[in-house]
Amino acid sequence: MLELSTPVKYVKGIGPRIADVLATKGISTVDDLLHYLPFRYEDRLNPRGISELRAGEMATVIGEVRSSGLVLTRRMPIFKLTLEQGRAHLRCLWFHGAYLKDKFRLGQTVALYGKVEENPSTRELQISNPQFEILADRADSGNGAETRAAESLEIGRIVPIYESIGRLTPHWFRRAIRTALENLNPDLPEPIPAIVRERLALVSPREAFWKVHWPEAGESLQDLQSARTPAHIRMIFDELFFVELGLELKRRQQKAQTGIAFRLDEPVRAAIKKILPFHPTAAQKRVLKEIASDMEKPYPMRRLLQGDVGSGKTIVGFEAAIIAIENGCQVALMVPTEILAQQHYFSARRILESAGYRIVLLTGSLESDRKREVRRHIAQGNAQLVIGTHALLEEKVEFANLGLVIVDEQHRFGVLQRLKLMRKSGDGGEDTHVETAASAVRPDRALSLPKGRSAAASSQNPPPEPDVLVMTATPIPRTLALTLYGDLDLSVLDELPPGRTPIVTRRVADERSPEVWEFVRKQIAAGHQAYVVYPVIEDNEETELKAAIKMYRELSGRVFADLKVGLLHGRLDPDLKDQVMRMFQKGELQILVATTVIEVGVDVPNATVMVIEHAERFGLAQLHQLRGRIGRGAAKSYCVLMTGGKVSEEGEKRLDAMVKTNDGFQIAELDLELRGPGEFFGTRQAGMPSFRVANLIRDRELLEAAKREAAAVVAGPSAEISEVEVSRALVHMRTRWQNTYGLVEVG
Repeated sequence: MLELSTPVKYVKGIGPRIADVLATKGISTVDDLLHYLPFRYEDRLNPRGISELRAGEMATVIGEVRSSGLVLTRRMPIFKLTLEQGRAHLRCLWFHGAYLKDKFRLGQTVALYGKVEENPSTRELQISNPQFEILADRADSGNGAETRAAESLEIGRIVPIYESIGRLTPHWFRRAIRTALENLNPDLPEPIPAIVRERLALVSPREAFWKVHWPEAGESLQDLQSARTPAHIRMIFDELFFVELGLELKRRQQKAQTGIAFRLDEPVRAAIKKILPFHPTAAQKRVLKEIASDMEKPYPMRRLLQGDVGSGKTIVGFEAAIIAIENGCQVALMVPTEILAQQHYFSARRILESAGYRIVLLTGSLESDRKREVRRHIAQGNAQLVIGTHALLEEKVEFANLGLVIVDEQHRFGVLQRLKLMRKSGDGGEDTHVETAASAVRPDRALSLPKGRSAAASSQNPPPEPDVLVMTATPIPRTLALTLYGDLDLSVLDELPPGRTPIVTRRVADERSPEVWEFVRKQIAAGHQAYVVYPVIEDNEETELKAAIKMYRELSGRVFADLKVGLLHGRLDPDLKDQVMRMFQKGELQILVATTVIEVGVDVPNATVMVIEHAERFGLAQLHQLRGRIGRGAAKSYCVLMTGGKVSEEGEKRLDAMVKTNDGFQIAELDLELRGPGEFFGTRQAGMPSFRVANLIRDRELLEAAKREAAAVVAGPSAEISEVEVSRALVHMRTRWQNTYGLVEVG
């Protein structure tokens, strides 16, 4: 009798050698094998008669091979096969079909699936490049009972079609999965509480496994193909529910940790109002209220603040920083690039320094003496706001009393880095030590101890965890926020500050570049500045960089010889990079030719034009981020997307979306649909669960239900959910979490 945990090599007909092949696709146990779902289904219950076929339809046809062979034409080899049903016959063609030369034999029974079309010259029906499966061979030996049993899996039913792995065909998978199911222990564990199963009308795990692989005759083919049968829904919900259960548990554990209960009294509120450079938007007020409310609580804040480009997240981050500083704590603000770190540093000094706050900058390119001095200020608690890049993660950086960590542009940092920075709060120190340090920083603002704890009691306990605020200007679709950032509470800035004008986006073909450069010239004559952006794709960095540099020479030497043109790219020396950026910010350069190093956070209100060369080669989120560098002042701004050569269908959709909308949240949803969750962040994101059956785009509603039900289970036991059921679900989640999702622990 097989269990779900049984190694797959013990399934009859598999063995160690085939198990090694399956392991390359992550199939190690019977459970893994049963989660290897068909990618489509064929209706062989009612296979079509050749005489019934109509041009334009997708059809499954079963018949005997009458003839087959390879025809060499001047353009390509074409493999031709004639399928026969009694007197009726159907021609099938495979272009570039040399690989099929010895595949078929006369008299074989073959199932074909493809689009029926009319041959333009003979007017006969044919199928080009059909998928096929050889079901039986006239020459096959063996007893009739075995042949009939094999045929019963192939004909006269809805048949599952699996992706091949090496030499393991769909036919092989059907037999192996059938064998596993027939020998599976009938008493499978049921880890989902009864009330949840009842609310969502979930079938049992055993029924789900059987019916997802072997659908019953009456099952809707459309529901099967779209993964909406009760069997599919049970398997998808299972996967989402246990991810959400893990995340919910993590949130609860975070709330059980000791944090800092910051005081939010009148002096703190007055300090916040004092630094505001403009009247905040309603969205900014709402979000600050959510953050402040979290910071008052005795457990650590874990919040994700997302807003579109230019929605004013930075000022909200500074307001949160003031709450911590006014309570006698230090704040760390970590950003992905030196340019952005410096920009935040200058902004912070402009907004906060006049109010008496001490701000330091720590980046990798600082000279070692300066770095040492900055680290000393941090360790002694003199530095109240520490802004930096990943240099903040170095072993030598120690905080006297870290109360708040702000991580900007989160998807640039691995989840582990977020954790590492949070762990830097006075390692080994105690609350009493922290309070003394706090008093040294700002005697009038001694640290408020967590509710119900005295300084004496705290000496036996570890120091409190700092609050964490994660800020991202890449709007994250809700489905991803629920999984990748499921351990964080969500705040959204969905309103732009007053005075921002929508950016006009136009798409222009390369051959019209003289018109584009003329438009740029007019904007500069009106006193504005412009960006010209070039793609530099890492795989091909050398040649791409040459193209960007060549373009810079062309523009500065010929097209705009009378204007001041600068060049900015990732390979420049950091000092030179900063010098170029500062010259552009001060208006000493009129045009900046750049690669995507300007994608994040650079703020030049006078820049009103962005020309993006080879726009079809950029991802949608990246195009939107780049466009966000303009439109930061009161003047009307223009983004010109230049395209060269043929644009792919996906490229067309991306460019289309950019022209139609400035809404980053709409763009993010489309980007997720186009690229899928795995690639949404440009690379496989650390901590992103790899789903076997769920699809975050297709299964949004089930994800929402899974989150809701998971919260109810973790809050249990209750009148509806027994203690045994809660315990069973959590044990199952821990096993599944470690084995399947491999999610990184955060916080």
